Amino acid sequence: MRFLRRRSRPGTLRAAESGDAQYLKEWVKTRSGIEGFVEPRTAVTDTTMLLVAKDGEWTRRRVPSVEWAHRFANELGIPSYDAAVVGYPDRMRAWNRRQKP
Repeated sequence: MRFLRRRSRPGTLRAAESGDAQYLKEWVKTRSGIEGFVEPRTAVTDTTMLLVAKDGEWTRRRVPSVEWAHRFANELGIPSYDAAVVGYPDRMRAWNRRQKP
């Protein structure tokens, strides 16, 4: 899995870096029941991958492409979905509510 690097310029999108891929791999290793939700590129953000654990804990990182994100999930044996099609799991919202003071 290769990440492309772009120079940071004002007004340009920042590309995902190899540290993001490593972070996602480590996150998957330390949690169970992971599902991936691929979020398409928008006017203000690159393509991102949202990982949600069985208990609803989640993390999000930039990824190079939609195809990369699905391939990443397949290689790690986790299901991946297009977030724009299926939405987000209720357990993620419940986890967010539990985190509020």
